[in-house]
Amino acid sequence: MSQPPSHLNLHGAVDLSSLARPAAPAGGGAPGPAGARGPASAPTGAGGAIDAPVVVDVTQETFAETVQLSTQVPVVLVLGASWAEPSTQLGDLLERLAGEYGGRFQLGRVDVEANPQIAAAFQVQSVPTAVAVIGGQPVPLFQGVYPEAQVRQVLDELLRVAAQSGVAGVVSGAVEEVEEAPEEPPLPPLHAEALDAIDRGDLPAAADAYRRAIEENPADEEAKAALGQVELMIRASADDPAAVVAAADAAPATDVAAQLGAADVEIASGQASAGLERVLRVVRATRDEDRETARLRLLELFEVVGPTAPEVMTARRALASALY
Repeated sequence: MSQPPSHLNLHGAVDLSSLARPAAPAGGGAPGPAGARGPASAPTGAGGAIDAPVVVDVTQETFAETVQLSTQVPVVLVLGASWAEPSTQLGDLLERLAGEYGGRFQLGRVDVEANPQIAAAFQVQSVPTAVAVIGGQPVPLFQGVYPEAQVRQVLDELLRVAAQSGVAGVVSGAVEEVEEAPEEPPLPPLHAEALDAIDRGDLPAAADAYRRAIEENPADEEAKAALGQVELMIRASADDPAAVVAAADAAPATDVAAQLGAADVEIASGQASAGLERVLRVVRATRDEDRETARLRLLELFEVVGPTAPEVMTARRALASALY
């Protein structure tokens, strides 16, 4: 989990040009609709109301419009995965803050599994990841879930930097009333302890709390699923993710440790299909104890990704075929 920055730099080491340029229709022809252009060389909007929603789902097809809008109003993107509880937590917090900030920034939600090109462009290593776009320029923010006070500090700094760059518009959707979410029942004490640990970046303590919750109630499926996600985050953050994947790509499928480590990284970054297929290759290439190790890890990853996820259903069929 990265620490929220104390200052922001408009010149992050990310190239958005390929994503921000809409693809030409098949067979040639004119480019996409007006307004769906690549990053501007300088901001074009110094303020005023912009006819756009406060919160929007961003896809690879609409990303060019997002970049263009960023020349008028700051855009905050939360890149997450539907199966990851921390992604939901951060997304809910930012949605509420987007309303409270009165449309001074647009919040874009990105499903990294459905939009892998966006995740790759921002070099997402784990979910959730928060980034911003101001005047077509990427601005890294933070990874993981943080207390609301720290998130507000990041947003305040973001708006200050945006205003200095002449990007100070307000999306008009802010005039809509933001409905208060119904009060949720209190979390079980050990679940609350685990989430507090996640908030402060202490993943081992979170895992310990979830294990104790399962000891108290072996039928606690939420604790089991959350524990699998936290253990995955711990494994995936142990080493440099790019180096782990590169080493596994250069190693044979029979190198169980290398392949399982790379699969963890891929799953944690939202590349569920790639991670599950990597473990399947280990199952197919190994025998006896190594195969059983890979099979058990695959079953764990099924629970992390989500038992009903399409990628899991496909992988389950492939596993049955590989074993029998």
